[in-house]
Amino acid sequence: MVFSSLFFVFFFLVVCYGAYFCAKKMKTRNIILLVSSLIFYAWGGPALVLLLCLMTFICWIGALMIEQNTIPKLRLALCWITAVICIAILFIYKYAGFTISVAYSIFNISSAIPSIALPIGISFYTFQLISYVIDVYRGEVEAQKRYWLLLLYASLFHQCIAGPIVRYADVNEDINNRVVKVDEVGKGISRFAIGLAKKAILANGCGVITDAIFNKNGVMMNAEGIASLSSAAILLASLCYMLQLYLDFSAYSDMAIGMGLMVGFHYKENFNYPYIAHSATDFWRRWHMSLSSFFRDYVYIPLGGNRVSIPRHILNMFCVWALTGIWHGANWNYILWGLYWFLFLVLEKYVIKPKKDPKLLPRIVGIALTLVVTFFSTMLFKFNDLSALGQAVANIFTSNGNGFSDISTNLTFKNNIFFLLAAILACTPIIPAISSLCQKNKTAEKIHTVIGTVMPAVLIIISALALAGDSYNPFLYFQF
Repeated sequence: MVFSSLFFVFFFLVVCYGAYFCAKKMKTRNIILLVSSLIFYAWGGPALVLLLCLMTFICWIGALMIEQNTIPKLRLALCWITAVICIAILFIYKYAGFTISVAYSIFNISSAIPSIALPIGISFYTFQLISYVIDVYRGEVEAQKRYWLLLLYASLFHQCIAGPIVRYADVNEDINNRVVKVDEVGKGISRFAIGLAKKAILANGCGVITDAIFNKNGVMMNAEGIASLSSAAILLASLCYMLQLYLDFSAYSDMAIGMGLMVGFHYKENFNYPYIAHSATDFWRRWHMSLSSFFRDYVYIPLGGNRVSIPRHILNMFCVWALTGIWHGANWNYILWGLYWFLFLVLEKYVIKPKKDPKLLPRIVGIALTLVVTFFSTMLFKFNDLSALGQAVANIFTSNGNGFSDISTNLTFKNNIFFLLAAILACTPIIPAISSLCQKNKTAEKIHTVIGTVMPAVLIIISALALAGDSYNPFLYFQF
């Protein structure tokens, strides 16, 4: 089940929140959310709910034992043991197949590689549970005494499947003592509607263009197939994928934040218009902020951060970005993607040294260069086949004898030019800026209020029409 499905929007969410608002006591409301979340998660594989419950139980017991012990070394050992168990489970499900395939290739073994089903969202809830255990060890939060409330935190259907990675410290008060406010319900509905439209209309539309160019018979082309494409075709497909990646994932975060607000949960922002970043460092302050902050607080700073020698600092950055790449997937392209960003971040830190708040012209140049860096990083993200990736990059710069463009690509671009402009506009803060300006004029503010009241319903209706007539509706980050 995905947020952008008609069943979820018009049945699951209506039934869940209908029952929620009919209940009066907080305990009853929490039970309704927990049952709904487990049903939601079980939709992708009933047996995998047991794994989520098991990992939560391990962290629940581990955190309680840490809190009850006063011996520093024993507390540290318990923290490590709990975290390692969670990481080991994540490794088995997500990386065992990749590790075995690498070993087979090194030792020239031809046996079949065992197939292990990847539990949906395991990377997200594993990191949430690990952060909870570490925060209990650090004394930043108290251990949750009720297992089912910790399970509610780990399984909340708003964010369990694809983030944002929510810290227990950020929602502990909401779990126990949240208050539903009328204005926040309205903001939540509006935020959900925006995310739904961003996903159903824009992200899906970009994905259709990308797949129409890169896929053949529903399968991603190999290097030979990519070699037949023109430079313009690869540029257009990669641009659409770059747009799709942001619109898809930020839409999920928008909907998660919106659904949380409707019932009194306050999740932190996960994106801040990363495609207007003026440097690689600025980009990672804006993109998937919950993941960046996790690695900063639980890997980078414990390793020493930047308060160490230059070689050690570079090593710390290498560890963080290698882990970031590995977190995204069990394939070489994700590892290379992490190291790619590591390279540019090191260059910025010690060679380029861009200003934190540059003036207009340097900022524009910085945005353009950062977009180029990001463009090729998303190509790394897209191509699991490194030979196909190499061929795609080569085609961009050499045309490979195909010419820069072709009739099919020209027609696709012309037919979708206004759609692409709308998708690009949605990646910028222009619309929020216009909205903010409208509130400074009384007449414009009245018009803005009317539009703001009607727009959520309009967006949900348009999104529903788009979903009803289109079978293409993936969520890219489900694979993580």
